[in-house]
Formats: sequence, structure tokens, C-alpha cells
Amino acid sequence: MNVYPRRELFYKKPRTSIYRLFFLVVLILGGVWLIRGVDQGEIERPFTPTATPTRSVDSYALEGDAQFIAGNLDESIAAYREAVRVDPSNAQIWAKLARIQTYSSALLATDPERRSRLTDALGSIDQAMELAPDDSTVHAMRAFVLDWNANSSLLCTPEELAVAFTCDAVVELLTEAEQEAIRALQLDNQNTLALAFYAEILVDQQKWNQAEQNILQALEREDADSLMDVHRVYAYVLESLGLYNQAIQEYDKAILVSPNLTFLYLRAGANYRRLAFGALNEDSARQLYEKSLEYFQKAAQINEQLGVLDPVPYLSIAKTYSQTGDYFAAALNVQKALDFDPGNADTYGQLGIVFFKSRNYEGSIPALKCAVRGCTAEESCEARGGCNEGDAGTAVTGLALSPNTVVYYYTYGSVLAALSRPKDNKCGEAIPILNEVAAAFPGDSDIAGIVQAGLAICAQVGTAPGSAATPLPVQNEALTSTPTP
Repeated sequence: MNVYPRRELFYKKPRTSIYRLFFLVVLILGGVWLIRGVDQGEIERPFTPTATPTRSVDSYALEGDAQFIAGNLDESIAAYREAVRVDPSNAQIWAKLARIQTYSSALLATDPERRSRLTDALGSIDQAMELAPDDSTVHAMRAFVLDWNANSSLLCTPEELAVAFTCDAVVELLTEAEQEAIRALQLDNQNTLALAFYAEILVDQQKWNQAEQNILQALEREDADSLMDVHRVYAYVLESLGLYNQAIQEYDKAILVSPNLTFLYLRAGANYRRLAFGALNEDSARQLYEKSLEYFQKAAQINEQLGVLDPVPYLSIAKTYSQTGDYFAAALNVQKALDFDPGNADTYGQLGIVFFKSRNYEGSIPALKCAVRGCTAEESCEARGGCNEGDAGTAVTGLALSPNTVVYYYTYGSVLAALSRPKDNKCGEAIPILNEVAAAFPGDSDIAGIVQAGLAICAQVGTAPGSAATPLPVQNEALTSTPTP
């Protein structure tokens, strides 16, 4: 049978297109490349959440500036630390961090805290110096940081202070600070901050006339009114000259520029308190003390608004009430400070002094013991007048003997001696403390008189076994500051 092929009218032979093959090959290769890229992380998978963008150094710096203006210096430091983490090669950011760290040291209550913060500031500004050795602003900031590090109460031993009120370490830092300020002005003689910080250094070197000349030059600059630092330093210069009214006016100008910096209110309040102390009559003194309290309370309100648990304003309020003789109010404010920082030995010392001045001698002993020798958590509650419900107290480490803590030592020793009786002899604790004070401050006649009075009492009461109550020679018999009840 013959079968004829189909006609092409109804049937077309299949033909393979080379273009179609090429397209398929490209598509296959593209799929392989896409899968490989996803597996190796070169290509993100679809619908993956967008990553959070990394903050820039300027963003952190702006946050740090905003926190500084708001008065929250710890948060400002934290923001600037993030800024230098993002860009560790930015000298200006390091310098600004050092400035804030230095100022924040004024809000710390104890010597170790201040020393640690100032050391951090010095490390920050040294980092800035390595990055920008010829930058005028960096040199000016380093002068400022060095000057605040040159604190005799932080660097000098009691023996050195008894002889010369300073020590070689302070002199060296002030000399270096002066050199930095001069270098800053050599690099830019229009640097207003360099002039202001140079004036502050000159005050600390007791070159008051030169200091006044430099700060007045700084005030003539166009940008002076907008710089808090310039008004603060001018106020400091005026304080050193005993011009407390004018100093307050300059602190007020600094407050206008930076209205939330609590250390400015604390300094202005201290100047009002100093004026009240020297007032000619009680009415004037009362008004000045009230102004002082207004500034301290404003600082406390700012901290409360910011959620900052800073005990310093309350300690300033307590000191003012103590000077007016309102020891009950003074004690309440010190106890408020302890609520914020229950492990602060220095605050226990201040509470002990308030109790002592109010003639609550028995009550002063637990507080002073926490300050001088340290105390357990249970003893800290007793020292504070009782802890709140749920508060088990805080163990406290005693303070080392220094010019700032010697008053706690000799007051504690004197109270223990004065309250000693044959059947309740506290001289076993009093005598070592008094002898320790005498050995550390051999050239201070007032302290020597206080020590001898306490040792003499213990000699009459009868010393504890193993203790030697040997009165030291007194250089001034007519002492009125002996803190024995």
C-alpha cells in the first residue's frame, strides 16, 4: 500500500532554533550564578529585613552635645565614647570628650572618683594630641585638663601640704599646662578658649594680675559671650580676688549659656554662702543663705528632671543648713544623698560631722566609723539612722587619711576618747586613730592640739591593753577648735 507524506498545508516539520537554545543556556547559567551568590553571601536573599543603618560620628557627637547642654554629663560622655569608637582618628572628638570628662569630675563626691575621671580625661586628650599635634584647640583643651589634674588634694601627701600647701607633682602639671596654653596661642592667637584656660592656670599658679589680664582679653573677643567656659573662668578669677558678688554675676552669665549644668549653680551657691559667712548682720546673712539654697535646690531639680541620682546638690544644701545651725535639715539632706549613693564613705563622714555639730555625739560614732574604718552592711544602716524596708544596707570601705578626710579621723578619735568611761572604754580604737593623724600631720598645730586633748582624756580614763596614750607636744595651747564634747 502506498502511503503518501502529509501535505505541509496541514503539518510542518519541527525545526530546532539556535536562538532558543542560546537563551536557555544563558538562563541556566544565570540560575547557577544566582544560587552560588546567595550561598556565598554575595547576594542577599529576597525579603530579608533591611539592616539598621550604622550611626555616624556626627550623630553621636550631636547627641553628646545635647546631653551636655541638658546637664546629663554621664550620658554625654557615653555618646562621645561611641563617637570615638566609630571614628577613633578624629582628634576634635577626643578633645571634646576630654573636656566633658574634666567638667564631670566636679560632680563627683570622693577623691578616688575625681582622680579616676580626671585620669580618663588626660588619656582622651593625649589621644587627641597624637592625632593632631599642631591643632590649637587640642593644645588649649590639654592645658585645661592638665590644670584640673593639678589638684593638690588628689596628688600631694599630708606632709607635703603641711609644709608648702602644694607638691612637686602639682607644680610639674601646672608648668606643663602653662606650656600647652602658650603653644595653643602660638598656633592661633585668636583662640578665645586658650586665653581663658591660660587665665585659669595662672590663678592656680597664684599669678592673679596676669590671670586677670588674660581673661579680660578673652572677654573682648567676639565669641566670648557664647562660651560658657570664658564666663566660668572669669568667675573663678574673681573668686580668687575675693570679689564674690562679681563672681556670681559671671556664673549667672555662664548659666544663661548653659542653663542645665549643675556645677555652675553649685559654684554660684557656694559664693552666696561665702558672702553670708562674712555678712555684717544676721538679716543680710539669712538672705544670702536663702539665695545659696535656691541655687543648690535648682541643681537638685535639674538632676531630678533628668533622672540623675547625684548626691552633690544635697550635700551642698546640707552644708548650708549646717552653717545656719539647722542641723536637723542638714542631716536630712545628707541622708538623702546617702539614698543615692549608700556606699560612699565620704558622705558618711559628712553625716558624722553634722551629728557631731548638733551634739549628737553617740549618733556620730557609727557614721564616722563607716568613713574612717569602713563598716558592714548592717552597720551602715545604723549609721544612716535606719534603712528603708527591703534595703539590707551596703558595706562601706573606709577612706584613706588625706587632707580632705583628716577631719573625719580626728573627730572620730576625739568623740571616742571623750565618751570613754572606765566601764565603757573606747580608747582602744581612739588612740591608734589619733596617733595616725599626729604622724601624718606633724606640722599642723591645730591638729596637734586636738590629738593631744583626746590622748589626754584616754590617759585619765585608762588605756586599753596594748595601746599607748602618749600626748604629743602642743605648739598652741589656746586652741578653740578641739572637737571634744
